[in-house]
Amino acid sequence: MKRVKIAVIGASGYTGLELLRLLLTHPHAELVCVTSRQNAGRSIGELFPRFTGAEAAGLQFIDPDADAVAATGAELAFLALPHGVAAGYASSLLEKGLRIIDLSADFRLDDPAVYEEFYDAAHPAPELLAEAVYGLPEVHRADIPGARLIAAPGCYPTSIILPLVPLLRNKLIDPGSIVTCSMSGVSGAGRKADLSLIFCECNESVRAYGLPKHRHLSEIEQELGKAAGAPVAISFTPHLVPVHNGICSTTSAKLLGQPADIGRALEEAYGDEHFVRLLGRGGCADTKNVTGTNFIDIGWDHDPRTGRVLLLSAEDNLGKGAAGQAVQNFNLICQFPETAGLQNF
Repeated sequence: MKRVKIAVIGASGYTGLELLRLLLTHPHAELVCVTSRQNAGRSIGELFPRFTGAEAAGLQFIDPDADAVAATGAELAFLALPHGVAAGYASSLLEKGLRIIDLSADFRLDDPAVYEEFYDAAHPAPELLAEAVYGLPEVHRADIPGARLIAAPGCYPTSIILPLVPLLRNKLIDPGSIVTCSMSGVSGAGRKADLSLIFCECNESVRAYGLPKHRHLSEIEQELGKAAGAPVAISFTPHLVPVHNGICSTTSAKLLGQPADIGRALEEAYGDEHFVRLLGRGGCADTKNVTGTNFIDIGWDHDPRTGRVLLLSAEDNLGKGAAGQAVQNFNLICQFPETAGLQNF
C-alpha cells in the first residue's frame, strides 16, 4: 500500500493535535516529521499521551527548520501555523520539492491588497498566490489533484460558503441581502494563554466578537463573489460559545426563486457528496452530530413573512473547518479515496 511521508509544521496546537489524530491512523500517511519550537526534543507520546501505542508515538518534535524538515524525507507538509508565519515555510519547502497544505490564511486570497486590508500586513509571498488552490473540495475539486500548494479554507467560511454557493450560482437569492450569524467553540481561538479565553471567562457566557469586519469575511466574500459572478458583501457576526469545538451558522437572504428551488439546488450540488449531509427543509443542523468528524450538515427553510431563505449549517471547526478538510485535500492531491482516514462518526 502506497504511503506518503508527511510532516506537520506546528503540530502542538489544537489544529495540529487534530491533524496528528487523523494522520496517525491514515492508511496512506507515514508521519516522519513534527515540529514545535517549544516542545523540540519531546516525543508525540510524551506530549500527547492519548497517542501512546501509535506507530509514530516515539517520533520527536524538532525545530521548524526547512532543511531539517526536508532531511526527514517528507514529501508533503501540513502547515498548522499562524498567518504571516506560514508563507515563509511554504516558500522554503516548495523550493525543496515538498507539496504544501496550508491551514493558515496566507494563501486563501487571490488579491494581496485584500490580504493587507484584512490582516494588517503586506502579503509575505505574493508570487505564490496565483498558484495556490482554495481547498474547498465540494467547490474546487477539479483544481486540487496534483496541486503543489493548497490553501485550506477557514472554519467559518466553510460553514457559510457551502450552503450559499449553489443558491448564488442559480440566482435564487439576492446577493446584497445576505446576513450570517455564527457560533464557534473556544478551540477556534487557538491554543494560547489569553485571559478572555480561560474557563471562568467563557463558561456560562456567549459573546460576539470580531466586529464589524472579521478577517474571514475576506475569503467568504471572495468565494461568494465567484459564485455570484459579481462582488458580494455580507453582514457577518461571529459569537464565542462555551464549548470546546463546533460551529453553528445561520444565514438568511432574500429569496428570488421559489422555495422548492432551494432544496433542488442544494441536492444537485451536494447530493453525491460524502461529507455534506443535507437535512432538507426544516432540518436544523446540530453541532453534536458533527464534532469529531469531517461532515457538514446543512438544513434550510423559508420564512414567507419576510420572503427570506434560512440556511442552517453545523461542522466541527477542527474537523471540516480545519484538519479534516486538510486531510480530504491530501487524499485528493495524492489521488487516494477521498474518504481515506476520515470515516469517523
